[in-house]
Amino acid sequence: MTVPGLAVTEDDGVLTIRFDRPEAFNALTGEMTLGTAALLEEASARDDVRVVVLTGTGPAFSTGADIGGADAHERFDVRALDAANRLIRSITGCDKPVVAGVNGIAAGVGLSAALACDLAVCAESASLLLAFARVGLMPDGGATATVAASIGRARAMRMALLAEPLPARAAYDAGLVSHVVPDDAYADELARVVKRLRHGAPLAQAATKRAINAAALAQVEPAMELERTTQTMLLRTADVAEGMRAFSEKRRPTFTGD
Repeated sequence: MTVPGLAVTEDDGVLTIRFDRPEAFNALTGEMTLGTAALLEEASARDDVRVVVLTGTGPAFSTGADIGGADAHERFDVRALDAANRLIRSITGCDKPVVAGVNGIAAGVGLSAALACDLAVCAESASLLLAFARVGLMPDGGATATVAASIGRARAMRMALLAEPLPARAAYDAGLVSHVVPDDAYADELARVVKRLRHGAPLAQAATKRAINAAALAQVEPAMELERTTQTMLLRTADVAEGMRAFSEKRRPTFTGD
């Protein structure tokens, strides 16, 4: 499968899906989101795939949905939310371990995808950001559940309401990601983790993933449904139109509550 904006490679049982729009900090188009979901869904049924890696090219993992350009808010509706939710379900529902290689900033639905992965190996210079509030939106992609489940309500509220970047080391200390290493050790550590998973027992890994997700992510489905309903309403507001225009124009938005 060839999808613009994705670089896909396979090597010795490892399927690597790389967000490949470095000029846009790997912002996700709808085609990229659905293409990634389809690849993960296919991987779940493939005996020759033992591990899936999601990562990015250049300085970012992914800054989330592509909201660049004039009147970007007119391109977003419930279909964008459905695509994001399909991506999250394809990660959590994949029978193979899915590892996020967080090489740089992970924001918006890009962060939602990283947190849905079973393990997240972060370079120390990476940062995690729920940036939705900056454009008048709420977190989606199940992040309202995954973040709170990992770091608690107070810190989840801080990330979501203030849209403050969380450095990778602080994210690790808070229990939001599984690994953080100095930048010069990042590639080796990601390779080490992937190699260990590749040599693991596939049936045991699948069973473990299902059991832990059933216990820890029980609220993700209800959260995605609530996010879908509420985000759809927010996308119709004047505040979102202003937020996205301000983002494109590189200025601070003026929100009015309309």
